[in-house]
Amino acid sequence: MFNKEMRLRKEVKTYEDFQDYVTDYDLIEGAYKVGVIGWEAHKLLHHARETRHVFDGHPASSEPSLIKVLDMISDCNKYVLSQDYPPMIIDIDAYMSTMDSQDYDKNEIAVDQAFSDLPSVYKTELINKFYSCYTDESSSTVLRANIEFCAPILWSVLPKEDRRQIGRRLDQDIISGNRQKTEKGIDFLISINGLKYVSSSSRRAIFDPGIQNLEQNLDEWAGEGKCIHYLERLGTNIPDELIPRYVAALTLTFVGFRGDTGTNYYSFAAAPMIRRLFEKFDDKTAKEFVNTIMSNQTLKQRIKYPWQLARLRILANILIERPKLRSDVREFLEDLVDEKRTGAFLRGIKA
Repeated sequence: MFNKEMRLRKEVKTYEDFQDYVTDYDLIEGAYKVGVIGWEAHKLLHHARETRHVFDGHPASSEPSLIKVLDMISDCNKYVLSQDYPPMIIDIDAYMSTMDSQDYDKNEIAVDQAFSDLPSVYKTELINKFYSCYTDESSSTVLRANIEFCAPILWSVLPKEDRRQIGRRLDQDIISGNRQKTEKGIDFLISINGLKYVSSSSRRAIFDPGIQNLEQNLDEWAGEGKCIHYLERLGTNIPDELIPRYVAALTLTFVGFRGDTGTNYYSFAAAPMIRRLFEKFDDKTAKEFVNTIMSNQTLKQRIKYPWQLARLRILANILIERPKLRSDVREFLEDLVDEKRTGAFLRGIKA
């Protein structure tokens, strides 16, 4: 831990290496960074080091008073020697080996404790190992499954810089053009809800095929269910330029259509997922729902029929429940859900 944190010119392996190659300053800094000493001990040991320099660092140095000596010893006893040893931490290589076996214990509390106690440099190393192993085509399904269990727990205790760094790794994989590695990288970021740390251009490359598949599978029930399931897994960090197509595709899928025989159809598999996605809409996507109703000719043709209009009203009622909905959007949606104003509403959108 000390070697990884301090990155000295020579690796420290023995007690004598500390004496021969590590300065007092580096020893105190390293001990603090890896969690051996706390903040107070870190400050007071540096103060003790300076005190030692003042009274023993020059031929003309004077003798310290007894009170000064006792005060320094008292601080070291109180803030360093009397403190409990830091908790034992996991050996990352051994831990990864265990994860690649059936012996790994998926105990959420134990995993959370193991990861929370890690120094920051170890957390950075571990999340990168998770990403590398998950995207490696030679990794076993057992290891990937255990990473899917562990990675969200580790992700929750990572600083933003580490999260951004993992996002940049996916950016690089997308640019490299390795389809299999990219797909695994996307799956990894999905499992930890980390796509918001990916660049907007990468998110376009991720979301656009999913939206396009839904558009192409409109009214194909089995296909719609699969497409919506994939979009729900991707989450809500949709690039702004794709939001109009995204909202229109969701809306048309949910509303369904009227068959030639007068029978009404919609995807049973897709409907509950679309409800959940609408519950996560923000002001921008809610406004785009209004724009879709006003401008999408296919939707206008469909909601001329009462059953399809009733389906549209279900989505509108979900959005009305948002506590801070824009006033113009709220007024439009309230007109939409008011059955007494159906005729006026349809004339207003020229359906």
